[in-house]
Amino acid sequence: MLIIAVLGLGEAGGAIAGDLVAAGAAVRAYDPAVPAPEGTAACGSEAEAAAGADLVLSVNSAHDAVAALEAGAGAVSGDAVWADLNTGSPGLKRRLDAIARERGVRFADVAIMAPVPGRGLRTPLLVSGDGAARVADLLRPLGAGVEVMDGPAGLAAERKLLRSVFFKGLAGAVVEALEAARAAGCEDWLRANIVEELAAAGEHTVDRLVSGTHRHAVRRAAEMEAAAEMLAELDVPPAMAAASRDLLRRLAG
Repeated sequence: MLIIAVLGLGEAGGAIAGDLVAAGAAVRAYDPAVPAPEGTAACGSEAEAAAGADLVLSVNSAHDAVAALEAGAGAVSGDAVWADLNTGSPGLKRRLDAIARERGVRFADVAIMAPVPGRGLRTPLLVSGDGAARVADLLRPLGAGVEVMDGPAGLAAERKLLRSVFFKGLAGAVVEALEAARAAGCEDWLRANIVEELAAAGEHTVDRLVSGTHRHAVRRAAEMEAAAEMLAELDVPPAMAAASRDLLRRLAG
C-alpha cells in the first residue's frame, strides 16, 4: 500500500489527507495543533510521519516550511520525495531544495493552482524540481491532476505567484471599488458595471489594457490620484487606487 505523510492538517491538508485515505493510500498525519482526520495514522512529529513514507506532503505554511523539512528530512529514505505544497516564493522553494539535497532527499515544488475546498485531491497541481515526475507517478493514480514542469524547484511557485499578481490584484481592486461605491450609495450600479466589463472581456482585452496603460499613463496617473482622494473622503483606505496611481507614475517616467 502506498504510504503518504501529510504535514499540516488545516483546510487544505485535511481535505487532501481525507481524499488520499478514500483513494486507498495509507496516510500518516501530523499537525501540532489539529487532530488527525479519521482513517489516518496520527503521528507525534514530522520525522515520525515521514518515516517509511513513499511521499511527504508538506502543507503547513510557508513560514513553517523550512522547520518542517529540517525536522523531518532525516527520516526520509529510499526513493521517497519531500513535496512542499506551501505558497512560498521561488527563493524559498530553492532554499528548501538545497536543504533537501544536503540531506540526500529528493524535493518537489508543488503549486496548488485553485482553492482546495470542494476539490481536495482533485485540485490542479503544478510541480517542478527533481522529484516532480515521481510526485505525478504517485498521485495521478489516486485521482490527482498533476502537471509536471521541466525545470528546477521554484519554477512552479513562480508561475503560481505570477498568476496571483493578476487574480489577487483584480480581486482587491473589485473589493475596494465596491466598498467605496457602497459608501457613495451606488454599489448596485458599480457591481453591474463590473460584471458587464468582465463578461465582455475577450482575446484582445489584455493587449488593450497594456497598450492603453502605457499610452495614457500621465493622464491616468492624475485620474487615479483623484480617485484615491475621493476614497479617502469616503473613509475608504485607497490601497489599490494608490498603488495604481504609483504604477502609472512610474510608467510615465
